[in-house]
Amino acid sequence: MSEPRLPAAFLVPGSSSFADFLGEQAPDLLPSRRAVPTGHAGDLAPHATTIVAATYPGGIVMAGDRRATMGNIIAQRDIQKVFPADEYSAVGIAGTAGLAVEMVRLFQTELEHYEKIEGTTLSMDGKANRLAALIRANLGMAMQGLAVVPLFAGYDLAMDQGRIFSYDVTGGRYEETAFHAVGSGSLFARGSLKKLYRDDLDEVGCVTALVQALYDAADDDSATGGPDLTRRIFPVVYVITADGGRRLADDEVAAVADRVIGARMDRPDGPAAALT
Repeated sequence: MSEPRLPAAFLVPGSSSFADFLGEQAPDLLPSRRAVPTGHAGDLAPHATTIVAATYPGGIVMAGDRRATMGNIIAQRDIQKVFPADEYSAVGIAGTAGLAVEMVRLFQTELEHYEKIEGTTLSMDGKANRLAALIRANLGMAMQGLAVVPLFAGYDLAMDQGRIFSYDVTGGRYEETAFHAVGSGSLFARGSLKKLYRDDLDEVGCVTALVQALYDAADDDSATGGPDLTRRIFPVVYVITADGGRRLADDEVAAVADRVIGARMDRPDGPAAALT
C-alpha cells in the first residue's frame, strides 16, 4: 500500500485558522516569528502611507497613495497599498511595507482557508477579528519599529451596508463611522474628509472625495505621494458593493485625478464645504 502523499498533519481535522495551522507546522514561515536584531529597525525598511476609506449608500470605497518612504528617501513611487481581502472586502496597508504585504497575503489565505474548511464565508466581524489576531502576533516586531497598521473595509451583506475597521499596533479593533484614514498623512486626509464627506454621496462622488483627501494629505505630508502627472501614477482605488469588489481601472482614476488637479489650479486648497 502506497504512503499518503500529504503528511498526517494535513489530514487531521483541526482549526479553521490557517495562521494557527502554520504556527504549529511551520512557525518560521510566519512574518512575526522572524528574528530581528535588537534596537530600533524602523528606518531599515520602506514604509507605506496613506490609506483612506468612506462609505456611501450601497457601497464603500478604499483608496491609497502610491509612495513608499525610507527615512527621508522615496523608496518607491508606485507601490500598491490596497488589496482585495476576499470578494466583499479590502485591506489597505500602512507601516512597514514588506511585513504588511506578507500580512495581507496571510490574511487572504486565512479567509480562503476558513471558507474551504467551514463551507461558508466569515462574517465581517469575523474577518475583522482574524486580522486583529494577525496584527497582535506582530507586536514584537512593532516594538522594534516594524509596525503594521492596516485599514480594513468591506460590504456587510447581512447588514446591507459598508463597514470600516481600524486597528492599533496591539491588535485593538475599532469600527469607524462614515470614513477613516490611516498612515502618516491620515491627520490631513481626515480633516479633508470632514469637510467633503456627505451621507448622500454616490460612487463617483465618494471616489472624488477620497482622491481630494489624498491630495490634501500629500500637500502637507512628505511621505504621502500625490498624483504623478508626468509618470501617470495615480491612487489605487477599490469599490465594494453587494455585487462584490473591483479595482477601478487606471484611466478611471486618472480622469478623477485630472478633474481634481484642474480645479486646484483655481483653488489650490481644494473645494469649499457648504456651511449648512
